Order: sequence, then C-alpha cells, then structure tokens
Amino acid sequence: MSIIAEYKALEAQIAEQQKRLEALKNDEKLKKEIEFENKLRGLLADYGYSLRNVIALLDPNAGKSTPVAVKEVRRERTMKRYKNPNTGDVVETKGGNHKVLKAWKEQYGADVVESWLQ
Repeated sequence: MSIIAEYKALEAQIAEQQKRLEALKNDEKLKKEIEFENKLRGLLADYGYSLRNVIALLDPNAGKSTPVAVKEVRRERTMKRYKNPNTGDVVETKGGNHKVLKAWKEQYGADVVESWLQ
C-alpha cells in the first residue's frame, strides 16, 4: 500500500473514531456511569477505603478460588505372571514395559507370549 493510501485510510479511521467518541459523550448511560464512578471514588477517599476493601466487605468469597475437583484415582494394575514353557522362566509384571517380556515377544511373537499368561 502506498503512503498516501495508508494516510487516507488512517484519516478515515480517525474520523470514524471521532464520530463514535462524540456519540458516547452524548450518551446518558455513560454520563451516569461516570458520575457514579466519581461519587464512588470520592466516598472511598473520604473513608480511606480501597476498591479491594469494598469488594472484601461486600463479597468475602470473591478472592477465594472455587474448590478444585478431586482427581479420580486410577485402579491399581493387576499383577500378571508369564511362564515361558521352553525355559521355565517366570516374569511377574504389572505393565507391558518389562525388558524380558519384550524380548520374549520379539523372539516368540506377542500372541504366543500372551498365551503364557497364568
């Protein structure tokens, strides 16, 4: 985009923003909110309170977090016992990440090793 095109686009945006600002300045709701905020800040200053003090006074639980949900406890894994009929060796494991069990599965095949489960 050329510099002049960018300039014109920015001018148009500024003009639109100024129109929105003028519309807000004449809005009754905004005037009431500004008046309320000014009066509230004046009261806070008169009594030496901060916004946090007022929030704590009106809603004591506002700063506290909601209770955390309790995590579900996983069931304990059951002990599995594999007995190699060729060598008579026994492997007891709760998971499938056992070094000897993996070696047997590579050597004999996973289906065969699973048939050794006692």
